Amino acid sequence: MAAAVLAYGAAGIAGTVAHYTALILLVQLGGAEPVAASTFGAAVGAVVNYWLNHRFTFRSTVPHRRAFIRFMVVAVAGMIVNAATLFAAVHLLGLHYLPGQVAATGVAFVGTYELNRRWTF
Repeated sequence: MAAAVLAYGAAGIAGTVAHYTALILLVQLGGAEPVAASTFGAAVGAVVNYWLNHRFTFRSTVPHRRAFIRFMVVAVAGMIVNAATLFAAVHLLGLHYLPGQVAATGVAFVGTYELNRRWTF
């Protein structure tokens, strides 16, 4: 169990790097609104996470046509939590988008691990 959590975390780091890269580029270079940019970045990160989690974290034998759909359901739920947390941090609390995103990432990570472990893979 501990090894799976560590592997999930490592895959999460790779997905988070993809997510944050898209977020920062869209906000800093593209002038995008942070919540929209973060949602796009989360979708990019989800693709990275799916592949790494299916292949390495859970070593799943579940066919992609089933696992991918389930993973995307969990990912969309995570994106909603992420967007709501970031919206609250930026628009209600007045925080800069990056600390808000760090908080949103932590909140989303906690919920998605168990859903993916128990249901997706």
